[in-house]
Amino acid sequence: MTTTVIISLAFAILLMATLYSSVGHGGGSGYLASLALFGVGAATMKPTALTLNILVATIATVQFYRAGFFSWRVLLPFAAGSVPFAFLGGVLTLPSTVYQKVVGAVLLFAAYRLWMSFAKLQAQAKTEIRPVPIPLAVLLGAAIGFLSGLTGVGGGIFLSPLVLLLGWAETRQMSGVAAAFILVNSIAGLAGHLASLRDVPSSIYVWGAAAVVGGLIGSELGRRRLATLTLRRVLSVVLVIAGVKLILI
Repeated sequence: MTTTVIISLAFAILLMATLYSSVGHGGGSGYLASLALFGVGAATMKPTALTLNILVATIATVQFYRAGFFSWRVLLPFAAGSVPFAFLGGVLTLPSTVYQKVVGAVLLFAAYRLWMSFAKLQAQAKTEIRPVPIPLAVLLGAAIGFLSGLTGVGGGIFLSPLVLLLGWAETRQMSGVAAAFILVNSIAGLAGHLASLRDVPSSIYVWGAAAVVGGLIGSELGRRRLATLTLRRVLSVVLVIAGVKLILI
C-alpha cells in the first residue's frame, strides 16, 4: 500500500468518523466504503472497520453519556441479545466474494439512511416514549449483532431508526445508546476472530489517529446539534458507489 493511499484513506476515515460520531455511530459502514473504494482486500476490511469502530464509539459513548444523553434501560436488552451473536458473527468468515456482496448491500442501506432527512425521521417517530419490550429487544439485538460481527459494521445504522420510529427513546438519548451498542458489538465481533488482527495493516495507527480526531470533533458537533444534512447526503453517494462496486465485483 503506497503512502498516497494511506494518507488518502486517513482523510476519508477522518471525515467518516466526524460524520458518524455526530449522531452516536462508530462509522463502520463508512470505513468499509472507504476501504472498498481504495481496493483494500476483504480479509482486511472487517477487522480494520471493527478496530476503528471501537476507537470512535468509545469517544462518542463517553461524550454523550457525560452530556446526559444515554439510557441503560434502552441499551441493556438490545446488548444482551447482540453481544453473543456479534461474537458468533465474528467467528464466521465468509468467502471473499460472498462477504463483498453482503457488505455491498449493507452499504446501500446505510446510504439510504444517510440520505434520509433526520428531521423527517424525527417527524415520523412516535412522540410518546414507551418502555422497551425486553423479549423483542433481545431478539432484534441478536439479529443486528450477528450482522455486525459478520460484516464489521457496528449496528447503530440499523438500531437507531428502529428505536426512534417505535418510540422507545428520544433522538439524542438514542445517540448515546447507539454509541454504546456499537462499542460492545465491535468488541465482541473482534473478540470472535482475534486471529483476523494479523490482517490489519501497520497503517492502522495512522488511520486510528484520524478516527480518534474525527470522533472527538463529531461527538462535540452532535452534542451541539451541528451535524449537517448536506454532508450526510454527499457521503451517502460515496456509500452507494462503494456498495455497487462491491456487489458488481
